[in-house]
Amino acid sequence: MNDREGPVVRSFFDEIYERYHQDLYQFVIYMVKDRDLAQDLVQEVYIKVMKSYQSFDGRSSEKTWLFSIARHVTIDYFRKQKRKRKRVMDFFDWGERGEQIQDHDSLPEEIAVQNEEMKEVFQALGKCTMDQKSVIILRFVQGMSIHETAEILNWSESKVKTTQHRGMKSLRDMLSSKDQGGVQREA
Repeated sequence: MNDREGPVVRSFFDEIYERYHQDLYQFVIYMVKDRDLAQDLVQEVYIKVMKSYQSFDGRSSEKTWLFSIARHVTIDYFRKQKRKRKRVMDFFDWGERGEQIQDHDSLPEEIAVQNEEMKEVFQALGKCTMDQKSVIILRFVQGMSIHETAEILNWSESKVKTTQHRGMKSLRDMLSSKDQGGVQREA
């Protein structure tokens, strides 16, 4: 970056930060369910934005470009964690039962909704596939269109619709099977 580009990049970054920071942060929190980790990952997103500023060609909106970077950063994080867990599991002899290390982190207070049904939905969302979770968060939490979601995920609109349908069905099935063991919800 030369001296002339510095103010332009800063202006671009300031504008992106001002417009999208809260939505971006919320998206990453929903993905990782950890406030401190979300802050770290959002910083990583901003670093990637600064490094790739020159390659942004305007074929998509700034918002879809930013959320695409955020999604890739969170997926990379989960991949790294999976590899670390595998190394730990391979290092220790866990016996025939093949015990798994459980993640018992609670949700941040900002996300843990007061309404008990919403808590159940949020917990069920955590059991969806990464693709389903991404689509549902982008569509229903972030309020993005099918077109914007497709751009962020680099998918066809048809794939977004199919993944959304399957994700919603999966959520419905998880929530209704939970009801089967307890009190039925009123319609």
